[in-house]
Amino acid sequence: MNGQAGSEPKLLFPGLAGFYAVVSDLWYPMIRVIAGALLLYHGWDHLNLGVGPLAASLAKGNFIFPTVLAIIIMILETVGATAVAIGLFTRFFAAAIAIEMAVIAFVAQMPRGFGRMELFLIWGTVMFAIALRGGGPYSLDRKIGKEL
Repeated sequence: MNGQAGSEPKLLFPGLAGFYAVVSDLWYPMIRVIAGALLLYHGWDHLNLGVGPLAASLAKGNFIFPTVLAIIIMILETVGATAVAIGLFTRFFAAAIAIEMAVIAFVAQMPRGFGRMELFLIWGTVMFAIALRGGGPYSLDRKIGKEL
């Protein structure tokens, strides 16, 4: 490394340069797909249990309109998570999920301590970054040529 800002460090194993050149554009879709798929797993649990238990939990947390919020959460964590994973309407759904995670972190979990909110901060930050970036390469947004 020559010390100039923006210069790339030299590879420890220069023989890997070809590999890195081939896979270097896969990091973003990998993060987007995994984030969406992992959130879908949690959303699927909500679907299997139904609206009632989630609405009851929200009511216990003094959220207004708990049934409506439970339905919105279930949509975001299933339809929205799938959309993020495949890169369709990516900015919209990732931003909505980031807002959901911020509410969970700062309203529902913060009073219970940082350890309870840190996972939601991570989820929210990842989804916020995805919202800023959009679908990126290998997304349906890119395929249709339009983003929100």
